[in-house]
Amino acid sequence: MQNVGPEVSHYTCRVTWSAQDNEFVATCAELPSLSWLAPSQIDALQGLQNLLREVVADMEEQGEEVPEPFAERSYSGKFNVRVGESLHRELATHAAEDGMSLNQYVVRKLSAA
Repeated sequence: MQNVGPEVSHYTCRVTWSAQDNEFVATCAELPSLSWLAPSQIDALQGLQNLLREVVADMEEQGEEVPEPFAERSYSGKFNVRVGESLHRELATHAAEDGMSLNQYVVRKLSAA
């Protein structure tokens, strides 16, 4: 029985203008080595989605692990970040000055980015 991979339209794709190529380039965050150039945004996205279908089918055929779309992954809401002692001190000081926990302060800063 053949595996059915993820719906390629669920992947995180971006289309931007490439001044170097003088065309639009479509890329996929889950498979960053893939891209597609085209004269229009729509053609670039459609070309990339067609390429993704081919690559995903080939990966399945070869028994390779197919990346799950970011939108379909589950996240715990927690991640650890190591920072230097002086940055940790500075962040803790700013958090205290703003009357909030370090976690609240960092979340506010990250969401403002």
